[in-house]
Amino acid sequence: MTTGLLEQARSYLPEEKVGLVADALAFATELHAGQSRRSGGPYIEHPISAARYLADLRLDATTLAAALLHDVIEDCGVSAEDLHKRFGPEVARLVDGVTKLTRLDLLQSASEDAAAHKNSSAQAESLRKMLLAMAKDIRVVLIKLADRLHNMRTLGVMSPSHRVAISQETLDIYAPLANRLGMGEFKWQLEDLAFRYLQPNQYRATYRLLAGKREEREAYVHQVTQVLNRELARAGLQAEVSGRPKHIYSIYQKTQSYAAQGKQFGDIYDLFAVRVLVPHVSDCYGALGVVHALWHPVPGQFDDYIANPKENMYQSLHTTVRCIGGVPIEVQVRTTQMHQVAEYGVASHWSYKEGSAAKDGHFDEKMAWLRQLLEWQRDVSGAEEFLESVKTDIFNDQVFVYTPKGEIKELPSGATPIDFAYLIHTNLGHRCIGAKVNGRLMSLGYQLSNGDTVEVLASKVARGPSLDWLNPHLGYTRTANARQKIRAWLRHQERTTNIQRGRDLLKKEVRRLNAVITESKLVRILKQDSIEDLHAALGSGTISIAQVAARLSAQQDTKPGLATEPATPLTLPSTGIQVLGVGDLLTRLALCCQPVPGDQIVGYVTRLRGVTVHRQDCPNLRHEAESERFIPVSWGQTQNLYPVRLRIAAWDRVGLLRDITASVSAEGVSISSVQTNVHDDGMVSSNLTILVSNMTQLSRVFARLEGVRGIASVDRISGGRPPSARKAESKTRSA
Repeated sequence: MTTGLLEQARSYLPEEKVGLVADALAFATELHAGQSRRSGGPYIEHPISAARYLADLRLDATTLAAALLHDVIEDCGVSAEDLHKRFGPEVARLVDGVTKLTRLDLLQSASEDAAAHKNSSAQAESLRKMLLAMAKDIRVVLIKLADRLHNMRTLGVMSPSHRVAISQETLDIYAPLANRLGMGEFKWQLEDLAFRYLQPNQYRATYRLLAGKREEREAYVHQVTQVLNRELARAGLQAEVSGRPKHIYSIYQKTQSYAAQGKQFGDIYDLFAVRVLVPHVSDCYGALGVVHALWHPVPGQFDDYIANPKENMYQSLHTTVRCIGGVPIEVQVRTTQMHQVAEYGVASHWSYKEGSAAKDGHFDEKMAWLRQLLEWQRDVSGAEEFLESVKTDIFNDQVFVYTPKGEIKELPSGATPIDFAYLIHTNLGHRCIGAKVNGRLMSLGYQLSNGDTVEVLASKVARGPSLDWLNPHLGYTRTANARQKIRAWLRHQERTTNIQRGRDLLKKEVRRLNAVITESKLVRILKQDSIEDLHAALGSGTISIAQVAARLSAQQDTKPGLATEPATPLTLPSTGIQVLGVGDLLTRLALCCQPVPGDQIVGYVTRLRGVTVHRQDCPNLRHEAESERFIPVSWGQTQNLYPVRLRIAAWDRVGLLRDITASVSAEGVSISSVQTNVHDDGMVSSNLTILVSNMTQLSRVFARLEGVRGIASVDRISGGRPPSARKAESKTRSA
């Protein structure tokens, strides 16, 4: 391993620079002598592995030396001054920066309690430290990412609680950070490793789905690449065509989103993928023309990230075409230089030529998001708000929209006209009363798409934002930038007004969730000094009603009783288990062998009852002659669903029931039964029984239903037979 690192370094570094790496390697080996990792191997393997990851990125000798020495201050009693004397100021500064981040990790992992790692304040503090380190020298975070990658690869020796905690932090912070820095290679490895420990059943199921068709997929992609290579050569284009590997976590995410749309594993567009590398930008568009002339493009599946690069510097052309046999396949076209940036991101700008990043005129411009984030961290009021801003505005994909004057503005995916208004100017956001998108009036909750032209309609005076704009269930704002400015405006309102507004909001939320909790306990779990402070925080938007619902949900989940006693009989789903690879077919667990999650299972297609899931060793399947009726299945994610009865009062109109059911379905909630009473005075009372997973989801359903036109009130029925008002006047219809 030692010689391997030095050989890697010699492949791109001048010999005098390799000498620095060799000195650091000898010094680290001497200091770590006799130390072992939890796996039992020599400790020196860890810094060498981290350094080799960075050598793969062709980073400079200073970074490799710092990677080799990144644990000597913490574990070997060496001071930063000692490193300064022996290796110079740069190496000492980098090692000191990584050590401070490591100490923060150790402080957070001192307890075996995994819940401590999920604490958003700790995550936010960790992220603040990394961003400050990046602002001084981005190589500190590159070393930290390499350190985390090797730790994830050797995570199996840790305790189960530590494995889950470290994996969750990796998925929440380190993988998105690698993505934001454009380091696609690090991102997918960190995601797959974290997914393996966080959801082992889903990891194995997705792996088997991919492995089951690997040979077929590779043969098909080989055929496609041969055809495309031939056609590109005929067009006079020099190109390198290859199959693009698929990563387990990204495939799992696609299966989840496709399952929600009623689609199957085989419907995933980019399960088959090809990458085309060409020398020049003009060749990219020429190659795209060849692809589209050869196969029919799939409508709505084209993105030009060359003309509109992503914030992490990623550039490429993406298109999906109906290829040989009508199979959809994604084709990415980019230059060799763009590919280098796509794989290694910001690291590709820090080459072995000393100081090359500083000489890159576009480097500072591409890292502008970091300066913006450091400015935000000074403005936000708390750790949770800061973490929210990072996850929404920095770690999300971007959309590009136009002002009426044709200026391009970048926003996170899912942004709305209100987010756009606040991006333009704070005062414009405060005065926003509507918006036109591509010349048409759209709702303020409309999600902007690439290429939209947005015109904000504003009042002449600043009316001020609505508190509803902060409600995440209503979807009016998606960016932390907009929410921070709305909160700042609301905080400046009189305390008395905020207290009254917050009191009304809290009373309404507790009543509609039918939660039983004392004011003193609510104040304690929401970390406020008094009930008045809690009301004021709610009224100003400092605490959202969604946070209250989540805390109430956590309190209620510790006791039985989320489920109510419905007045009508209720049949729960036979299992709360999704079966990957089957799409939305009806599935049931066989009564003969009664499989449980973790068993090896197989699906059997029945004639009348959909797919029955058996254990693979079920005796009833041993002598089954019709082998074509067996299909591969695997366990999905277990869901516990609880029945809840709601009472809705509304003004009768055509389409009311349709709008109610559509609102509930949009939240991914099933309706078990509906009973509607129409009264002579034009009012309608409806009783719905729905199946929810927790009180947070129930709160989102309330928010959606209250937004339906004509609904006067929505209440939760706590149990028993609901009182029937106006019996003489009402007539009943059931749906």
